[in-house]
Amino acid sequence: MKSISWTEKLYDYINNEEDARICKDIDESACEYTPKNYFLILLSNTFSKLGDTLSNPKTVLAWVMSYVNAPVYLISFIVPIRESGSMLPQLIIASYIRTKEKRKWVYVIGAVLQFLSMVAIGMVTLHTTGSTAGWLIILFLITFSLSRGLCSVASKDVLGKTIPKGRRGRLKGYTVSVSGILVLVAGLYMMYQSKNGADSTFYSYTIFFASVMWLISALIYAGIKEFPGATSGGQNGWKEALARMDLLRTDMQFRRFIIARSLLLCSALTAPFYVILAQRYLGKESYLLGLFIIANGLAAIISAPVWGRMADRSSKNVMGFAAIIASLLGVFMFCLVSFAPIAKNAYWLYPLAFFILGIAHSGVRLGRKTYIVDMAHGNKRTDYVAVSNTIIGGILLITGGISAAASVVSTEGVILVLSLFGLAGSYISYTLPNVE
Repeated sequence: MKSISWTEKLYDYINNEEDARICKDIDESACEYTPKNYFLILLSNTFSKLGDTLSNPKTVLAWVMSYVNAPVYLISFIVPIRESGSMLPQLIIASYIRTKEKRKWVYVIGAVLQFLSMVAIGMVTLHTTGSTAGWLIILFLITFSLSRGLCSVASKDVLGKTIPKGRRGRLKGYTVSVSGILVLVAGLYMMYQSKNGADSTFYSYTIFFASVMWLISALIYAGIKEFPGATSGGQNGWKEALARMDLLRTDMQFRRFIIARSLLLCSALTAPFYVILAQRYLGKESYLLGLFIIANGLAAIISAPVWGRMADRSSKNVMGFAAIIASLLGVFMFCLVSFAPIAKNAYWLYPLAFFILGIAHSGVRLGRKTYIVDMAHGNKRTDYVAVSNTIIGGILLITGGISAAASVVSTEGVILVLSLFGLAGSYISYTLPNVE
């Protein structure tokens, strides 16, 4: 009789599997390695998410660029560039990935390139200032984003091949929760360090530490047991990429998902404007950065497991409900800042709002990622992810640029407009068919 490993016991426990293991939507051969792969993916993603948080353009990189006196217009573009740079080329990336029977190595390469890009940003922070620092950070942020695109497409495909449907949302929830605990520790350390005066050396070392997280993530991910998959349709990258854009015309469900996801960008795009409001009314003390990081970590710890379980039942409802939270928060903050001048100077207001937004954004991300993985099978999943991210990347770059320009006139006004778009996205999300 085969002995049961501790990973199998723990996997069965946290997924409530008392009898035969559920292996919907994956091969029987892959089912045998599901527990091991489950925890390898969890650990790898935990480290990459910690690295993401400690170099987040909405908080850390914005703070760093301001500290080294980079031009304001460059700071305004770091969020759109970081996000869209990883999305726009994904149709071509997907064509390359489809030629690979095993796709975990694409993720490993992407993670190592992210490590090198972030090391370069740390060196820039340590040794340069002004416009030079700003442009160099933008340059290496572009290479970072392109590398992130490799990981984005490959990770969803590997997840779909190794983890059964009904367990993917829960895995993502646990990942966000565990990384949130580590983020909380990092935020507390930043608040402690602020008493001693944070300088460019401290910020650059923070970025160096973040870079190492991707290297660790790559090493862990390399241990995943992945079986060879289909490689059809991987030739003539540009031609194949354009052909797959036809999915928007022929697949109504996918088209509606794209529309919903575009409108749900409100939860991501409004985040830096909460930070801008805090800087405007409370100042740029480094302890505020620690508070925002702690708020983000707490939001992940509290909400991600709940969102994960909900997403395994209905990921489209998670998208819709989380978007309602983000949108109503934005409307409330607009009214408070515009019509209650005393309240806008409260030091607790902006970290608390960022905490609530973090809960909502966690739900939006987890819901739409689970939805798109569960909506398709095999190579079609890679097509969905690539087409979706390419289109969203373009939309994000356009709306991000407009939002950055508009924020010069009215930061709280941008929050309101984006929140109204979020309400529309919530409605469309609820009208999508269930895929679980």
